[in-house]
Amino acid sequence: MLYPKSLEKGYKIGVTATSAGFDAEVDFIRLDNAIRHFAALGYPVIETDNVRKNYRGRSSDGRTRAFELHQLWEQSEVRAIFAACGGDYLTEMLSFVDYEVLITTPKWIQGFSDTTGILFTITTNLDIATVYANNFSTFGMENWHKSLMDNVSILEGQDLTQHSFDKFQDGYKERITGLEEFEPEKEVAWKILRPHAAKEVAIKGRALGGCLDVLLNLVGTRFDKTKEFIQKYQSDGILWFLESFDLNSEELTRGLWQLKEAGWLEHAKGFVFGRPAMFCTSTDTNYEETVLSVLGDMNLPIILDADIGHKPPQFTMINGAIAEISCRDQKGSISFERR
Repeated sequence: MLYPKSLEKGYKIGVTATSAGFDAEVDFIRLDNAIRHFAALGYPVIETDNVRKNYRGRSSDGRTRAFELHQLWEQSEVRAIFAACGGDYLTEMLSFVDYEVLITTPKWIQGFSDTTGILFTITTNLDIATVYANNFSTFGMENWHKSLMDNVSILEGQDLTQHSFDKFQDGYKERITGLEEFEPEKEVAWKILRPHAAKEVAIKGRALGGCLDVLLNLVGTRFDKTKEFIQKYQSDGILWFLESFDLNSEELTRGLWQLKEAGWLEHAKGFVFGRPAMFCTSTDTNYEETVLSVLGDMNLPIILDADIGHKPPQFTMINGAIAEISCRDQKGSISFERR
């Protein structure tokens, strides 16, 4: 596994719009504030042209998005690249990404949600570790949440242990000023689904995952090197971290079945699911029942409602690294080893 060089003072952060971009004043304010925050830490920010553009959910066409990613990647002074935000159309750029450019000089690339498409592909195709965590716009809040400071520390090379937070924000909040912070309102309560009735569980394996909504689009495409990846690291086993945006119980059932039948879940050591963003059901099936209907017969540890994904704050997850996650008394922690 290739781990890019750590972020160091004086090096730059690149921001590009791999899916949607921004076209509203409130978002520009947020972007500018994020840039100020990083500059104060000693990390100047470079934006690509498409960050402040958006038309029908796209910052630019797929070819342009790939080209602008290449532009940042080839700059030696850029140590980390952030997706500006999520969206729906990142997959359009995958056809134009030059993997020879990426493998020549590995860099940290970070984002979540739709950004899964490029992160998962880089890790499984090129053996380069990537970061599933906050998109750049999140760093525009007035005062950073601890999870954001942890995120930067991990990019700087610190292998700190992340502990579950006390409360989380349950859903999207409208932005008025652009500087809004998280609004933690509900108690964080991790749940051990398997082994049944267990009071404590620990899982260790090579971390791999992201947003299920996007992962399902990759299955069977020419970018799907998942089986080769998990075979290569079968001695470590895979710790799958997964979360969903708007999959309902029926879509989630079919999706997990698809991953299982495609061979993705071979050599799995266990599963950690983040809090689903917009889960619903038309068959009176809750999230637990949905997950168990597909994964229950694998007899592997399963944790639900972890601090991963769309309902912040979220952990900084390193795709490709050895991860150890534990859960007890509805709380949990995770640490990574870069080997």
